[in-house]
Amino acid sequence: MRNAIRSLFIAVALVLVLSGASPAKEIVLDHSPVQVYFSPQGGCTEAIVGELNNAKSEILVQAYSFTSQPIAKALVEAHKRGVRTEIILDKSQRGEKYSAADFTAHMGVPTYIDSVHGIAHNKIMIIDQETVITGSFNFTKAAEERNAENILIIKSKELAREYLDNWEKHKAHSQGYTGR
Repeated sequence: MRNAIRSLFIAVALVLVLSGASPAKEIVLDHSPVQVYFSPQGGCTEAIVGELNNAKSEILVQAYSFTSQPIAKALVEAHKRGVRTEIILDKSQRGEKYSAADFTAHMGVPTYIDSVHGIAHNKIMIIDQETVITGSFNFTKAAEERNAENILIIKSKELAREYLDNWEKHKAHSQGYTGR
């Protein structure tokens, strides 16, 4: 119970910090299931892929660094099965030696670059307008295998609505990416 309360506190704090909303909106997550994963080797990638494989209607992504092949493949597979899938990435992904952005864009997944900010450092996924995946975890192989990172998987339509609003604001100023 103590860990669940701590996780909910962290989730609310993340919403307030990452949403960019002013003034901050308080959301109480009394009965929202939360799963917590830590890396390295903590199953973050596997948990994310599992959520993507279960998506039914929509997956919206914001990512700073995106090199994880399993996550990229799961996003493409969701797109192929008719799930609306869109990705917004930091401008650094244009020049990276390898970015999954090239793979997803070439596979037809609408992919955008947010170059308005110094760094578009969000690491979120919004699934079916009811699940939010967020935390320090970059969607990379290094994040799973070597880095000390974390994710929260939170089931909350209210929280997902806040993240969706923020995602839409970033999409509005992002540019389409067709890959190299």
